[in-house]
Amino acid sequence: MDLAAEFALSPEIIYLNHAAVAPWPRRTADAVARFAAENAREGARHYPRWLGVEQQLRERLARLIGGAPADVALLKNTSEAISVVAFGFPWQAGDNVVLAAEEFPSNRIPWQALSRLGVECRLAHLTGAADPERALLDLFDHRTRVLAVSSVQYGNGLRMDLERLGAACRTRGVALCVDAIQSLGALAFDVEAVQADFVMADGHKWLLGPEGLALLWVRPEWRERLALYQYGWHMTREAGDFDALDWRPADDARRFECGSPNLLGAHGLEASLSLLQEIGSASVAEAVLERSGYLMDRIAARGELELLSDARPGRRSGIVTFRHRDIDTATLHRRLTEAGVVCAPRGGGVRLSPHFYTPLEQLDVALAAIPA
Repeated sequence: MDLAAEFALSPEIIYLNHAAVAPWPRRTADAVARFAAENAREGARHYPRWLGVEQQLRERLARLIGGAPADVALLKNTSEAISVVAFGFPWQAGDNVVLAAEEFPSNRIPWQALSRLGVECRLAHLTGAADPERALLDLFDHRTRVLAVSSVQYGNGLRMDLERLGAACRTRGVALCVDAIQSLGALAFDVEAVQADFVMADGHKWLLGPEGLALLWVRPEWRERLALYQYGWHMTREAGDFDALDWRPADDARRFECGSPNLLGAHGLEASLSLLQEIGSASVAEAVLERSGYLMDRIAARGELELLSDARPGRRSGIVTFRHRDIDTATLHRRLTEAGVVCAPRGGGVRLSPHFYTPLEQLDVALAAIPA
């Protein structure tokens, strides 16, 4: 595979911001362009074929996480997916949900909004914790119903031990909800090994797809236990019968998809996943961790820099966050941006997030742009 042809980024930039919004592979841009051209030329004449691409996407996403296509819903974004779970869950006043204080707002605000239902949101502080999983589990009590956790923390790239958390949740009868947006497409993931109940991830980061399309996976036994609060023609068993006055929710995860599908996004994300799956999850993860380790080793060797990400092998992800001891983060970020390094200020420092295809020599150029 010619990765240079697939990722023809401007030579003026070094793209280290996949944890925010990723550039598209060439095949993804081509797929979206073909879809647009066909639409402009023929409208929805071939709509059934478009739906076939959407089904291929559903199958690729299921394969990516080790689940079944029937359990995969395609929603607008991670925030919507988390909200479907948070407000569909069978709460009782006095219940609580546990999560990390450092979570991205998408995995915090929906849970905090449950306060009007009498649900307590308990926050564990993971930064600096010797045992971050224990910090979460210590907040459990007999009224804990959900543990909501990111597979990788967006700010400092902390990789959570999801299998340990999943086992603890099973033992205590707590549902595990995993925001996997910072790992799917970069690191291997298996819903059964993790024992997750709900998994969600948008496609525009490590999955290399367009914004506006996200995965929601719901374990089958939870499907009918989640109350529905979004309704429309698409989520019914009778979706193709527009004259039916009686309706029932779809038997599969399509029940969470209330309206018309994002078929433009489906064409793009399906193409991106075809690239990732041609290479293979194991090979992608190996290359991602090689690049984050490369950055960590060189940042740690520079006395003027402080590594904020956990460098232990089991904690590494595709995210490397650091700060300068003598230059404030805003200034450092501006200087890197001026040097053509696309990155982000996050987690108290500057966050670098290369993907599997990022040349190692570009990492050297980015590091050279950091003032001594």
